Amino acid sequence: MDNESNKPMKEGEFKMQTISVIGLGKLGAPLVACCASKGYQVIGVDANSEVVRLMDAGVASVFEPGLDELLRSGHERISATQDFRQAVLNSDLTFIVVPTPSEPSGRFSTQHVLAAAELIGEALRGKPHYHLVTLVSTVLPGATEAELKAVLETTSGKRCGLDFGLCYSPEFIALGSVIRDLLNPDFILIGESDPFAGEILAAFYGNVCDNNPPIVRMNIVSAELTKISINSYITMKISFANNLAETCEGLPGADVGVVTSAMGLDTRIGRKYITGALGYGGPCFPRDNSAFAYVARKAGAQPTMAEATDTVNRRQVQRLFDMVTSHLPYRGRVGILGLSYKPHTAVVEESQSVDLAQRLADDGVPIVVYDPLAMDGARRILGQRAHYASSMEECIEGADVVVLAVPWPQFGEIRPELFTRNPHRPVLIDCWRLLHPVALGDVVKYVTIGSGSGCA
Repeated sequence: MDNESNKPMKEGEFKMQTISVIGLGKLGAPLVACCASKGYQVIGVDANSEVVRLMDAGVASVFEPGLDELLRSGHERISATQDFRQAVLNSDLTFIVVPTPSEPSGRFSTQHVLAAAELIGEALRGKPHYHLVTLVSTVLPGATEAELKAVLETTSGKRCGLDFGLCYSPEFIALGSVIRDLLNPDFILIGESDPFAGEILAAFYGNVCDNNPPIVRMNIVSAELTKISINSYITMKISFANNLAETCEGLPGADVGVVTSAMGLDTRIGRKYITGALGYGGPCFPRDNSAFAYVARKAGAQPTMAEATDTVNRRQVQRLFDMVTSHLPYRGRVGILGLSYKPHTAVVEESQSVDLAQRLADDGVPIVVYDPLAMDGARRILGQRAHYASSMEECIEGADVVVLAVPWPQFGEIRPELFTRNPHRPVLIDCWRLLHPVALGDVVKYVTIGSGSGCA
């Protein structure tokens, strides 16, 4: 091979016209829609034929606010296929957005990443032009270069940094706001195999993002560590606030909401993730914190803070269980408002409210549950052990203790008269302090997490 003739062109000469996205799940499908909305031709790739069929019809196989509308608006620029080879051959940049499941040790499995890499490498073998491969899926430090790069070079017969580029560029998104987060990120993280690859990806993000975010470029292993470090640090903030809430409950007159509001004004701390309520859940925070602890141990460090964070988080459901049962009359019924791990999503993975429901049901407590989006997911976990209300009103009616577990906006509009249908004075445990006891009057006993008096 003539290395001189195969040197990559200058960044300004590289014409980025078509993107391929491998994996059309919770992040991949929104990424397709966002790229198409900025004028790129996008080829979505997935092994699931039904997911491909839906994407070709302009419909996502996953729920995310605004996703279907964005897919429809860019439909003429989107195609979907199960053919990895054709997608790579007909695109300039390939994003890998496939699952990296957690293992019991805390490390992430790269089996799906490497399976995709083999197919990408086989396609690159027959491609005469430079191609950029970007891994979005979260992996442990060292995985991209030691595993992904090795497979790409072996199967393609080409050299990374010469015939193709490789970047690691994870997204920092939250389910329920994925599209907004993709188009308006706080910053862009790029781990690059070489400067040319990083320049191409940075230019791409400059075209896609609406807010001209800072773009931070570094080597790949530092980027891999940055990703899990950020999420582990956020979980530490959440657990600190929840530990603070528990402390406030033992101090008459103390209010975690008042304390954290003041803390958040200090720019060294900031307002985000210090509410003092229920613990964190979902598909990212718990596993990334565990992964950070795993990496630290492997590196010879002590992951003391990550382990303590996890311990505090796991204690929150038991604390809430104890609070609920302490207010529950004999043979009383509990209504749980909110089942998703956070508002604006149907995802119930690691949901603390679902965990609470399971513990109550296991203890023989009758429960009725309601969520605007997550009923199907909760039903798969709880089965016949819960009654599934069709509305917020039905969930409240007849419950002796009502737990406002997820801060859906509509739960902040609960009217006092909803509690008057109950012959007893029910208890409302407002985990997120969405409501105000004065507005509720005397029809309900109002209890919050993080208040030394038990109420706001």
